[in-house]
Amino acid sequence: MKFTGMTMAAALVAAGAAGAEEVHVYNWSDYIDEELLTKFEEETGIDLIYDVFDSNEILETKLLAGGSGYDVVVPSGTFLSRQIQAGAFQKLDKSKLPNIENMWDAIEERTEKYDPGNEYSVNYMWGSTGIGVNINKVKEVLGDDAPVNSLALLFDPANMEKLASCGVHMLDAPTEVIPAALTYLGEESDAQDYETIEKVEPVLTAIAPYVLKFHSSEYINALANGDICVAFGWSGDILQARDRAAEADNGVEIEYHIPKEGALMWFDQMAIPVDAPNTDAAHKFINFIMDANNAAAASNYVYYANGNMASQALLNEDVIGDTAIYPDEETVNNLYTTTTWDPKVNRNVTRLWTKIKSGT
Repeated sequence: MKFTGMTMAAALVAAGAAGAEEVHVYNWSDYIDEELLTKFEEETGIDLIYDVFDSNEILETKLLAGGSGYDVVVPSGTFLSRQIQAGAFQKLDKSKLPNIENMWDAIEERTEKYDPGNEYSVNYMWGSTGIGVNINKVKEVLGDDAPVNSLALLFDPANMEKLASCGVHMLDAPTEVIPAALTYLGEESDAQDYETIEKVEPVLTAIAPYVLKFHSSEYINALANGDICVAFGWSGDILQARDRAAEADNGVEIEYHIPKEGALMWFDQMAIPVDAPNTDAAHKFINFIMDANNAAAASNYVYYANGNMASQALLNEDVIGDTAIYPDEETVNNLYTTTTWDPKVNRNVTRLWTKIKSGT
């Protein structure tokens, strides 16, 4: 198995298996129990080449350029939708996916918004985008009544100016940050017209100078180590930071909050590129992940909810019982979903996002 971030020894073992059947998988960073990757190889005899990315934009660039060399990729729902329209994926052969019966109807109903009939994809994980706080540091800066469960913590410049002293990271993801800013403004989170979307410019421009870094993965360790006090990020990442801090016993106490105004509910979907080198092995990998035991092992490791109903009986209590991971019905009803912007709006958003981050 070749896995980005693994030891050199492991990479050399993979290299020594030259000539064996291979499957190339491209997934998000910090997003799987590595023991599952070894288990897949042992059960199938297929060499797994596993690479990671930390933004949908990076994945999309590779896919739409063609010839990515990957057999399985894991885009988020809004990007999946756009990529299906662009012809980037092939339909799944569900006869090769017997474990599809394990999937959760409630999640499949929601992912149909991006993939009608779920013909091209299967859910890997889902979650929310919210606020991670080093609660003690935030209260030191803003007081005991700090609005840790409100978007005002992030989008009110008065709060951000003070929080800058202990460090704030924000996702480098306009498809996540802009809907949140729209929600803060009382606008439609899934606004499709650019006139509405550009209302976020003054809000984001005002807080950008206080953001230490726009990045979509570094905030995990930064939170866990106490290097920053606030992160706007993905639920499971922040919960991983919480647990890393607890394991290190470093005095850092991390909390995850779904903003009371509403938060994005997102879905990461396993899909097969139209030009995948090994379609048969791709189906084997997806079916392997859909096994109830394997899906549970993945969620127990990364602290994200999955779309596999059969796995729920196998989840650790600190996963299935944590409402930050599996929210209650009232919280789910306050989560919103978004759809892809059309190409012209997307180009304008890309320019706007670059302008906001650069401050020019």
